Amino acid sequence: MTDALLIALADPARWRLVSLLAERPRSVGVLAQLAEARQPQTTKHLQTLERAGIVTSQRSGQRRVYALRPGPLRDLAAELNRLADTADQVDGPRAAYDQYGLSLHTERLAAEKSGWADGRSFKFLRSLTGRPELVWRHLTEAALLAHWWTPDDLRTSELVFEARPGGRIVLEYRDTEDADGSDLVVGRAEGAVDETSPGERLAYQLSPLLPGGGLAFTAHVDLDLRPTDSGTDLDVHYRITNSAVDSADFLAGIEIGFGQSLDKLAATLAADPHRTDITDAHDTGITHITRGADDSDGTDTDTRSTKWQSRPPDAGSSPT
Repeated sequence: MTDALLIALADPARWRLVSLLAERPRSVGVLAQLAEARQPQTTKHLQTLERAGIVTSQRSGQRRVYALRPGPLRDLAAELNRLADTADQVDGPRAAYDQYGLSLHTERLAAEKSGWADGRSFKFLRSLTGRPELVWRHLTEAALLAHWWTPDDLRTSELVFEARPGGRIVLEYRDTEDADGSDLVVGRAEGAVDETSPGERLAYQLSPLLPGGGLAFTAHVDLDLRPTDSGTDLDVHYRITNSAVDSADFLAGIEIGFGQSLDKLAATLAADPHRTDITDAHDTGITHITRGADDSDGTDTDTRSTKWQSRPPDAGSSPT
């Protein structure tokens, strides 16, 4: 019913007739005069409005008089208000979109030459549920990383993480609603691991790729884990070097995007602080970690390469 209303009201000529009928019921002839239109055209427009339920008519002598039905318009107004309220919810997806837009404008104005953002740094702190050994696994095992290492509304489509100094890193992701993988890749980044101290410290470099294949910048990311009474404090220091002029769009999303990723990590651990076997029907190429027979609590760390790659789900179902 909403679609029929919108289609009927979309025509300026019909909208003019609705405005005239809002004042009082009027005959076809009078409506045609006031709208400065031919009577046959006015009749056709009124018939369209009547089929949509917006107006009603009755014969009065030789004339047909039309009147506006306010109920459908009130229903439409309520639906439009509901949509506006949904889009305007506090801390909702639109809020992040608006925040990114403001940051994007600022960064584009600042990006005048290569190296323009070098030395820029960001700091993040998250208090996580789970021991440092468990948090470490979520930071370094691709099958676990894949479930949180993207901002909201994105999904990991390929991830390689070799948790050893010099190990290779690849992160690629798509829109979560890109069900068949036909849309463009949202982002891809490549890098390498610098330092690993299992359960204590992880450092790596990661460079988002520009559309032409060049590097937007290099992010130097240091993650320090500290045990607490309730779990683990994760300190993240994110520093920029080698920033290209065209990297402004990527820089604008770091604070929002990486922050959202860390929030997803915190939520994952809070939901089940002991779960480490996260997989789904669309995961492929996962290297399963085999542990020693005496590793009963799962605290020993395996530093072999792990790779995760998703395939698009069956029908129906900024790099950081």
